[in-house]
Amino acid sequence: MNEAQLRGLTPSVLGILVRRGADFAAAEDAVQDALVEAIRVWPTDPPRDPKGWLVTAAWRKFLDATRADAARRRREDIVDEEPAPGPTPGADDTLRLYFLCAHPSLTPSSAVALTLRAVGGLTTRQIARAYLVPEATMAQRISRAKRTVSGVRFDRPGDVATVLRVLYLVFNEGYSGDVDLAAEAIRLTRQLAAAIDHPEVAGLLALMLLHHARRAARTGPDGGLVPLAEQDRNRWDTRMIAEGVVILQAALARDRLGEYQAQAAIAALHADAPTAEETDWVQIVEWYDELVRLTDNPVVRLNRAVAVGEADGPRAGLAALATLDDSLPRHTAVAAYLHERDGDPTTAARLYAEAAHKAGNLAERDHLTRRAARLNAHR
Repeated sequence: MNEAQLRGLTPSVLGILVRRGADFAAAEDAVQDALVEAIRVWPTDPPRDPKGWLVTAAWRKFLDATRADAARRRREDIVDEEPAPGPTPGADDTLRLYFLCAHPSLTPSSAVALTLRAVGGLTTRQIARAYLVPEATMAQRISRAKRTVSGVRFDRPGDVATVLRVLYLVFNEGYSGDVDLAAEAIRLTRQLAAAIDHPEVAGLLALMLLHHARRAARTGPDGGLVPLAEQDRNRWDTRMIAEGVVILQAALARDRLGEYQAQAAIAALHADAPTAEETDWVQIVEWYDELVRLTDNPVVRLNRAVAVGEADGPRAGLAALATLDDSLPRHTAVAAYLHERDGDPTTAARLYAEAAHKAGNLAERDHLTRRAARLNAHR
């Protein structure tokens, strides 16, 4: 059993311990200890029932920790006997953990970290490396999050939208360190889609697949960013695109439109175009109109301005952009692009250079700097 399959068992094992009466924080520590033990033991002595082995090992570690802690003597009614592991429905446990980790009392960063640890089965070190923070910092963040949600009762349905936002945040982190968070987010969203029948869950999964299908074409040989219009579409993963489209179509057929379905529809239109010039920008603008209606998000309006510039010409795009706050992230970069399309290289070069100084990461900064230099070279 590889590491990904091992991590896939984490939520159901953790759910079993919690339902047996274990405190969430203590149960999560015990499961992590059991996973470490499994990685050490299984290569030479693989179990016939991996999930049962993990449940037994985690429960024993929980009992050992509980018995050693005098302050937890009130749990003695839990530890008197060690129940044998048996078949349990994993989906309900997984779903409960999703809602627990996305509890509204947690900050977004804490919710993401706890989801990766409790549902994803990643170690604190892996999560810290992925987020480029010291392991001790991430350990404190996770510990605080576990203390916050310990004792939380689920006496009403959880907020699916909050869970989806957490998964979307994980996906947008992409790849860093030794953990591919985009792939991990897809794996977790597949789990959620198997546990809950909800069109927006399907919409988010479709969106992730459609975006991830373009991953290989997003960077050039030198590691620089390649804009969508310039990507080699032969490098897109057509099987992943086809899967995303099928999932999206099934979700849209239920006539319960949400923001992730609308975003996925836009991604599907990009994927459907054989070339950038053949992109159906008019329909993309219509989907952005739906997104604005659903979210009234200024970033959505910014992206809509780009689409308007493609569908109706750059001046129409600049007019749409003029209605937005110029402090929005990427506002200056969008203005530069639209001015370039409008045949004003001087203004575009100045704005590209300005946008480069505001860029949030090195790859984006380098890309914008190169755009400015190219325009300046041709003046």
